[in-house]
Amino acid sequence: MCRGVVLVFGTLYPAYNSYKAVKTKNVREYVRWMMYWIVFALYTVVETIADLTVSWFPLYYELKIAFVIWLLSPYTRGASLIYRKVLHPLLSSREREIDDYIVQAKERSYETMVNFGKQGLSIAATAAVSAAVKASADRSPCVCVCVCVCVCV
Repeated sequence: MCRGVVLVFGTLYPAYNSYKAVKTKNVREYVRWMMYWIVFALYTVVETIADLTVSWFPLYYELKIAFVIWLLSPYTRGASLIYRKVLHPLLSSREREIDDYIVQAKERSYETMVNFGKQGLSIAATAAVSAAVKASADRSPCVCVCVCVCVCV
């Protein structure tokens, strides 16, 4: 039940309000919901870890629901409070380091994907050659020629 409540109140309701803010071009509401989504992203990471470690705590799920409602309430403006008091100062002080880390991660991920692609092609070529050798051993010259042509091309 908790997951459903968090999905509806923590995701669907804010998503619709974000849509309305963008549609009406209401900058004040747009900023409010952008701050919410930044805080909610952090909440999602913390929630994932907490679910694995402290979900046994009494009233844990009720506290999660109350926290999400506190975050998005127009009366408490919890997301705005957390963003302004905690996240904005933290991100501002570490912005350069985070940007550098993201650039490095992008470069490494590209290199990793290229290497992964090369390994995949190598495995495919090996499998094709093995199939060709097996086909020639089975005396199926047509299959052997087709596989060899595909590998060579």
